[in-house]
Amino acid sequence: MDLPDVSALTVAILGGTGDQGRGLALRLVGAGQRVLIGSRTAERGRAAGAEVGAEGGDNASVAAAADVVIVAVPWAGHAELLAELRAELAGKIVVDCVNPLGFDKQGPYALAVEEGSAAQQAAALLPDSRVTAAFHHVSAPLLLDPEVASLDIDVLVLGDDREAAAVVQALAGLIPGMRGIWAGRLRNAHQVEALTANLIAINKRYKAHAGVRVTDV
Repeated sequence: MDLPDVSALTVAILGGTGDQGRGLALRLVGAGQRVLIGSRTAERGRAAGAEVGAEGGDNASVAAAADVVIVAVPWAGHAELLAELRAELAGKIVVDCVNPLGFDKQGPYALAVEEGSAAQQAAALLPDSRVTAAFHHVSAPLLLDPEVASLDIDVLVLGDDREAAAVVQALAGLIPGMRGIWAGRLRNAHQVEALTANLIAINKRYKAHAGVRVTDV
């Protein structure tokens, strides 16, 4: 299917004060998108937004003002935040990019999630939203590095709503070097989230910022 024109959409990033959120905001702003950065306090949201040329505010206000909302919060606060914002996120395309990971002496590993994955947990908590999953494997240091003009990476986009997923694919494609690839339904999100643990191990071993490319597509 042809990807839609997303130029008029407003994108909010919950947890946008973290490295991944700010990095995505920086790249989307650079592509001409209107971006809002959310935080627990409006002051922190505005300060983070000012750093990357975006607007900012508290999580609830930016969620209510956006068409597409990217969830980039730590796993520990994922369920609580989404439950609080159910009303503000109703009718929105929600993009979950949270990776439920643990760390011990042997390195990173995927955590078991009762619903199956972070994205499925989001779908359960937000029955009135169009939940997708994407941006799990994008390196925050590369996103934030002004010397990196193009990112050599594919973004795996999952969702039960194909039209919503196409919007997310189109947003990913705005960032130079990046492609949004549809990768299945939300029930397949667990292994995509879990793959992040492997990429962290690769990065540590090879001192790299590894990503994913899909061949023959």
